[in-house]
Amino acid sequence: MLLDRWFAESARRMARRTSRRSFLTRLGAILVGGSTLPLLPIERARAQDEPGARAPAPGEPDPDTPVGDPQSCEYWRYCAIDGFLSSCCGGTHTSCPPGTEMSAITWIGTCRNPVDGVDYIISYNDCCGKDICGRCFCQRNEGDRPIYYTHKSNDINWCMGQVGVIYNSTVAIVIGVATES
Repeated sequence: MLLDRWFAESARRMARRTSRRSFLTRLGAILVGGSTLPLLPIERARAQDEPGARAPAPGEPDPDTPVGDPQSCEYWRYCAIDGFLSSCCGGTHTSCPPGTEMSAITWIGTCRNPVDGVDYIISYNDCCGKDICGRCFCQRNEGDRPIYYTHKSNDINWCMGQVGVIYNSTVAIVIGVATES
């Protein structure tokens, strides 16, 4: 009862001091302003500044080691690559350059990380949609199979079926640890 009376009096007091339009204006401003708070880059910027705030992806070597240069064909995860390195074309070894999109279909390979001695399954995705990059061409065909094993062949333009069928470059994404059968 006491709570009901307090709410009724508060509502009457507010109704005497404000109009419906000003109330709706303030309510709308609060709702729109509150919905934009998650879009602010405050938390992401702080997380990037903190050292060790984000755990490295599985299989990532120490960037200070000589095998850790993703702009080199000798980078360990490029053991079955055939194409231009995305890291030389404006992207990274795991993300496509701006203006391109990653192909949904890929070829796979198994590469040994010399830092931890573990074999990893690597998904090679073509980046599609812009003109060919033309920088850092690598053709390492370790474990390549003839074309009749299409899922293991690196000689196919995997951009077919994408919005932009033009090949630009290739990324190499660790998708898991290889196990012996």
